[in-house]
Amino acid sequence: MNKTNAMRLLDRAGIPYETLEYEADENNLAGVHVAEQIGIPVRQVFKTLVARGEKKGIMVFCIPAAEEINLKKAAAAVGDKKIEMVHVKELPGLTGYIRGGCSPVGMKKKYPVYFDESIRDQEEITISAGVRGCQLKLKARALTDYIGAEICSLT
Repeated sequence: MNKTNAMRLLDRAGIPYETLEYEADENNLAGVHVAEQIGIPVRQVFKTLVARGEKKGIMVFCIPAAEEINLKKAAAAVGDKKIEMVHVKELPGLTGYIRGGCSPVGMKKKYPVYFDESIRDQEEITISAGVRGCQLKLKARALTDYIGAEICSLT
């Protein structure tokens, strides 16, 4: 597999990771499906969601793959009145990534990133490598420190 932008940035920062490839299925981009294929407990697989706040603009949320984001909780956590998910068609223009291949590392612009507090229970997690069909397994703390993520209750 070719190096993705996320991989190149982690390499440059000296953050070790392992790539875990899986069969990407256009009809099933669910994190539970990904977790089963890569043999990682689903609570360690984090999906990346992109939202727009009424006041704060674009922001990125990373939550366990089997969970759903609670938009009211997320808005309260970031200090915004209301947030909504961005439309799938907007993802490439905003992030440089497509649905099912969105990584919190290496987006077109630096957006604020928030991880669900359940990350505190995990030494290692996986995130998208920036393409469908590949996850990056790395130390949770190294990742959140590197991207300057805030940790809060999102689900």
